[in-house]
Amino acid sequence: MTGVGQADGADWGIEAFDPALYLDRIGVEPGPPSLDLLERIHRAHVATFPFSNLDVLLGRHPGVDPETVARRMLHEGAGGYCFEHAQLLAGVLERLGMTVRRRLGRVHSPTNTRTHMTVDVELEERWWMLDPGFGLSLTGPIPREDGARREEWFGTLSMHHLESAGGIEQWELRRGEDLQHVTDLLPVVPADVRAGHHVTSTMPGAGPFTTMLIVSRFTEDGHVTVTSAARTIRRPGQETIHEELTPAQVIDAVADLGLPLDAGTARTLRNLRAQEPAG
Repeated sequence: MTGVGQADGADWGIEAFDPALYLDRIGVEPGPPSLDLLERIHRAHVATFPFSNLDVLLGRHPGVDPETVARRMLHEGAGGYCFEHAQLLAGVLERLGMTVRRRLGRVHSPTNTRTHMTVDVELEERWWMLDPGFGLSLTGPIPREDGARREEWFGTLSMHHLESAGGIEQWELRRGEDLQHVTDLLPVVPADVRAGHHVTSTMPGAGPFTTMLIVSRFTEDGHVTVTSAARTIRRPGQETIHEELTPAQVIDAVADLGLPLDAGTARTLRNLRAQEPAG
């Protein structure tokens, strides 16, 4: 794979992302660009910043421009979804001196909308894919090479090269046999990210984010996902636990993942749950 796909002259607003503040937030010591540093940053990122569609669900998301992403995630302690996680991580890595490419892809099917965002980094004469905004996914980089594998405690993630009829280079990420997403090497510009966010945050049927709560994070002993009515707890070597939750328990479970809700937000979330059809 070559380093194609970066749009020349694209302004990603990386000055909004303070690398010193970011590294302090995730508890990683700074250092020269290296695969070891990239591994530590990726692992700490997904254990620090929750995946969350809360503001999309509530219809109040302020947008995904770099300044907004930095303010929300670095200064206000908010979570975010792929467009926010990927921009934050990419911007910090660039400011740390790494060569970065932003990628877009399609979740679960090559015919779905191109509305997932990942990050590629060039190190040690190889390109590595990072996936900080996909929930239960990579905890560190995987080579963007056909057949590359990364063993995680919840399964094996692997990369597979595809060639479309149009000659566009595409790559599958699979967990076991299950397709996670298909990314491509087409150029990405900030307007693509804004358009993808508009689709996923406003269009019915474009995904689950406008209809159900999804908050998740890697924890010290595993991974936890909270939805509108349930919690799923995964730990290495143990059976997965699924728990049904009351509205009050959902609010507490979200706070446990690092997103305490103010009274107004908690009330709005409870009201949404009450409006859901029974059964």
